[in-house]
Amino acid sequence: MRLAVDTNVLFSFFRKDSGTRRVILEVERFELVTLRSRMDELKKHKTRICRKANIGEEDFQRSMEEMCIFIDVVDDREVASFGKEAEGLSPHEEDVPLFALALAKECGIWSNEVAFKNQSRLKVYSTSDLMRGLEE
Repeated sequence: MRLAVDTNVLFSFFRKDSGTRRVILEVERFELVTLRSRMDELKKHKTRICRKANIGEEDFQRSMEEMCIFIDVVDDREVASFGKEAEGLSPHEEDVPLFALALAKECGIWSNEVAFKNQSRLKVYSTSDLMRGLEE
């Protein structure tokens, strides 16, 4: 299953015992993609992430590198042509690029944002949805 991964999910990857990490590391089951801007956002919030995940900068960097092994990173410009259509689907302006990515890649979205499910064009999966799928 191919999924566009939201920033709120990526933040959770840094906790070693998170369900998010488990799902991302299930390479055979999922083909994951995110935007360069989402990865840049993680770097911007490095101090906060390290504090919340109780990790040091070295672990942060190692996790970023590991994440890039399992998640394909796409330049935001590659999906810009889907922006207008994505505007009609996204509940928040800042999430339009993520919806554009899902449209461009013809895939669902992995996000824990409940409001994303208030549209019928793209399938949206929460981490708990995906965890249930792993248990089946």
